[in-house]
Amino acid sequence: MFRASLPRFAAPGFWQKTNQEFQRQAKFAINLEGLTITTIPQPLLDFEDPQTSTWMKIMTDQTVGGFSTAHITQKEADPATSSPAHILFHGNISTKLPHDRPDVMKTGYAAFRNRDRGRTLFGELFWSVEPYSYLALRVKSDGRKYFVNIQTDSIVESDIHQHKLLTKNHKGAASPNSPAQWETVLIRLHDFVRTNQGFITEPQSEMLRQKVKSFGIGLIDREPGPFELAISAMWATNLNDRGQIDGRTGWLEGDQGSALLSENTVEKMAQRAEERRNMPEKKESFTERMADIGRAQRRENTS
Repeated sequence: MFRASLPRFAAPGFWQKTNQEFQRQAKFAINLEGLTITTIPQPLLDFEDPQTSTWMKIMTDQTVGGFSTAHITQKEADPATSSPAHILFHGNISTKLPHDRPDVMKTGYAAFRNRDRGRTLFGELFWSVEPYSYLALRVKSDGRKYFVNIQTDSIVESDIHQHKLLTKNHKGAASPNSPAQWETVLIRLHDFVRTNQGFITEPQSEMLRQKVKSFGIGLIDREPGPFELAISAMWATNLNDRGQIDGRTGWLEGDQGSALLSENTVEKMAQRAEERRNMPEKKESFTERMADIGRAQRRENTS
C-alpha cells in the first residue's frame, strides 16, 4: 500500500534491501492521548533504481567559467562486498580562476540535486517531511567535507538549508590507508541552517518541511583534487541509528528517552498511562479555594 504511493523514481529495490532494518519498528505506533509519532520511514531518493540517477541535476563552477568537473555514475550491487546498488558522485575540484571573468573571485565547487518533481492539475509537486525528525542517508565517503542541501518552496528561491555530512567510517578514518565503509548518517531536520549563496542568512527561520522541492549534496571545501562519494538512498525517519525513537521530539511528553521501540516504548507508555490514572485529582489553588469559600458565604447570607 505504501509503495504504491511512491513516485516513479522510488522503485522497490530500496525496500528489498532495507525492509529488514525497518520492518520491526514499523509494526509499532506510539499513541499518547491522540498524539502519534510516525515510525514508518518515507523513501525520498532510491539510487538502487537506475532511473533515479537520470533524474539528477549536476552543478559545478563551470557555469561561471571554472574548471571543476562532476559526474554521476550508476553502480550495480556487489554481494561479495555487501555493497548495494548505488550512484557514485565523483569528479575533480579545481580552484583555477577563468582568465576572461575578472568578476569571478572564487571557484572550486560541485553539487547535485534532484530535478523538479513536476506539476499536476493542483499545482507543483513537493515532498512533505513534516512528521519526521531525521533525514537519513546511506553513504560511503572519501572523507571530504560534503554538505547536504534541502531546497523548499521559500519566498527567496535561492535559499538553501544546509548541514554537514558527518561520517565516521570514511576513507582514512581508522588509519591513513583504511578503506571507506558503508554507513547510515542521520541528520536532524531541525539542525539544518538556512543559507543563500553559501552564506548563513539572518534571521534564521524554520524549514518549510511541508513543501520540499529538492534534496542534494554539494562539495564546497575548495580543496583541489579528486572526490568520490557513494550514495544508495535518502529517506526521512524518526528512528535513530540504533533503531530507536529519539526522545527530543519537542512534543508534549515526547521524552521517550530513545527507548527501543520494539522492547521498551510500548511498555513505558502503558506504565505512564497507568501512572496518570492513579494520580490524585488536581488540587485547587489558594485563590480557587478562597473563591469557593466566598461563594459558600454568599449562599448562607441569602438563605
